[in-house]
Amino acid sequence: MMSQIEEKLYREAKMALPEAYAPYSNYRVAAAIMAEDGRIFTGVNVENASYGLTICAERVALFSAAAAGCRSFTHLVVVSDDNENLPLPCGACRQVLMEFSPEMKIIVAGNDDHGERLFLTLAELLPFSFEIKK
Repeated sequence: MMSQIEEKLYREAKMALPEAYAPYSNYRVAAAIMAEDGRIFTGVNVENASYGLTICAERVALFSAAAAGCRSFTHLVVVSDDNENLPLPCGACRQVLMEFSPEMKIIVAGNDDHGERLFLTLAELLPFSFEIKK
């Protein structure tokens, strides 16, 4: 069961989902990330004909938050149109998220309000992350 914060993030991600640009895969994804100060930022996947230039919703949300000065995050919700294949963050997203908040809670869901959800920590998704001692 989702907390009130997680439910709010889920709703924000679902509202952003129609803005995803996925003409090649038709796999639309949206994300909502909560900064430690309570601000919420959303992002959607943006595909490109040159596949390597595609960017995931998770990084769009995080980069928007970073551009606003946020450096620490508590929660990330990732939502897709596909209720069968939940949108787990890719390896690149996992590593980028780890740079900022290793203890972040992550919820992955389809767009069905009563469908399956996965509740994970970032450390569970990326147990042996690349780290530079600061």
